Amino acid sequence: MPGTEEEFVQFILETKHQNLPSEVVNTVKHLFLTIIGTTIAGATLEGCEALRDQIREWGGTQEATILLYGDKVPAHHAALVNSYMARALDFDDGIRPGMHVGASAVPAGLAASELAKGCSGKEFLTALVVGAEVADRINLVSDYDGFDPTGICSIFAATAVASRILRLNKDQTWDALAIAFNKSGGSFQSNIEGALSVRLIQGFVAQGGILSAQLAKKGFTGPKHFLEGIYGYFHLYAKDRYDPLAVSGELGRRFEFNKTMFKKFPSCGDTISSTEAMLDLVREYEITPNNVSQINVKVTPYAFKLVGGPFKIGDNPRVNAQFNIRYCVANALLRRNSQLEHFEEPFIRDPKLMDIIPKIHVEADPILNERDETAVEMEVLTKSGDKYNKRIDFAAGFAERPLTREEIMERFWNCLDYARRPLSREKGEKLVSLISKLERLEDIRSLIPLVLW
Repeated sequence: MPGTEEEFVQFILETKHQNLPSEVVNTVKHLFLTIIGTTIAGATLEGCEALRDQIREWGGTQEATILLYGDKVPAHHAALVNSYMARALDFDDGIRPGMHVGASAVPAGLAASELAKGCSGKEFLTALVVGAEVADRINLVSDYDGFDPTGICSIFAATAVASRILRLNKDQTWDALAIAFNKSGGSFQSNIEGALSVRLIQGFVAQGGILSAQLAKKGFTGPKHFLEGIYGYFHLYAKDRYDPLAVSGELGRRFEFNKTMFKKFPSCGDTISSTEAMLDLVREYEITPNNVSQINVKVTPYAFKLVGGPFKIGDNPRVNAQFNIRYCVANALLRRNSQLEHFEEPFIRDPKLMDIIPKIHVEADPILNERDETAVEMEVLTKSGDKYNKRIDFAAGFAERPLTREEIMERFWNCLDYARRPLSREKGEKLVSLISKLERLEDIRSLIPLVLW
């Protein structure tokens, strides 16, 4: 019997597009469209231009394109900045527990396609699926305890995507994944403090995927038992407690990738339920900031540690707001919505919003773990003595309550409309059309001119 490492390598190399279920194909198209949209909208946010300038200063071989800006730079640098832009709005995809895959896998795949001098849409689509599936299965059994799942685990997706597109053989792909294991890193402390390194971690993953594949192709090796070894991934990040069948059972037949989440609102996935609960109560009972005396929010301990703390505006207000339940609830109450512009500094510093924040109390309730990581219970008390309650078991956009095709499209157009340097409507419509029939595309590189200003 092959070990888990070998099973994954075979799955990455041998999966055929024609064997992918239609549901999986639809999900990966939604993933691709989502990342293109968030990259376009995020390209001018904090740090993007500075990172692009730093990469230009580093110089190097012109291998791949920095999207929107159009610079040609080394492939691993293009992957870094494109991934950073894709995550800047925190409106990309996700999957439990807390891992962002597409914002690294798509930029790594595009950079690898340029390195490889071309990649068909069918092959690109398949590479994204197998890469994401491997990472999703490893993520499923992980116990991160403060490590950032994106930095620790999604590097396997970016590496698998790059390895397949760069046509690495079995041994090289195995080594690439093992090298990637040695580049895993990242902490949720960045999220809690609102640091721009949240986005850099995403970029390091895409960059690491390209580097791992390139180094393996040059003959560099990694530990063969990078998952199951005595000091392998499952020891370090699963505490040696995991179900082998959950990790590698029914490869190619059961797809964890189908559980990919597309956010309904532009903030951390663990704020979505609280935002939705507040919006539901506002609409059902015409609650206004003036008649609220207190809002009590119960969330899981996991969500509380990540986004349940006091709201403080630091050096990066957008990140502070994206990762805070109190801000998201106050915003929903005040503005009766949650939109991309609500996470800009003038909205964040609005005195009317700041008056609401002290009324919001968040606590951890371990009982909610029995329902879901995203479960929430909200109680709103009014000055007139009324009490309103809302319970949500699963956040909108997660697998149990997926967004519709129409909602996915609405997200994309919202991103294009929000972009400070927008693309033309014509380019947007062309992207939608081509991505909807991605498997017919002769060369994925033909999309790149459509994602340039």
